[in-house]
Amino acid sequence: MPTQVVVAAAVIRGPAVLVAQRVRPPELAGRWELPGGKVAPGETEPQALARELVEELGLEAADVVVGDRLGDDVCLNDTTTLRAYLVRLAGGEPHPHDHRALRWVTVAELPEVDWVPADRAWLPDLADALSTAT
Repeated sequence: MPTQVVVAAAVIRGPAVLVAQRVRPPELAGRWELPGGKVAPGETEPQALARELVEELGLEAADVVVGDRLGDDVCLNDTTTLRAYLVRLAGGEPHPHDHRALRWVTVAELPEVDWVPADRAWLPDLADALSTAT
């Protein structure tokens, strides 16, 4: 069976990364994650990530600049892989369309966030990315 790839965005602005608070499923509701979603058939991973950020955050596609990969793949189960990318916003302001809330988190605040378990794997990579962000 082919693997489903789920892409996540480490949207970095200045010294902070954008995190989104989940509404569902119940076991993850209230916890924080990097926004993103599933790659649809025929889409590249950057195309899927831009589409998801337009849908979830109310951004324009032209505002989403997908960059390099962040960290290693995270295996969610036998058929699903989670993959993160660094993202820059060329414009626009994100709004929580599919999430309870959004917030910008600094490197010092990363360990205090109530992360969904899968995204915790990227905390060292996020800390490095935030430490070198300008």
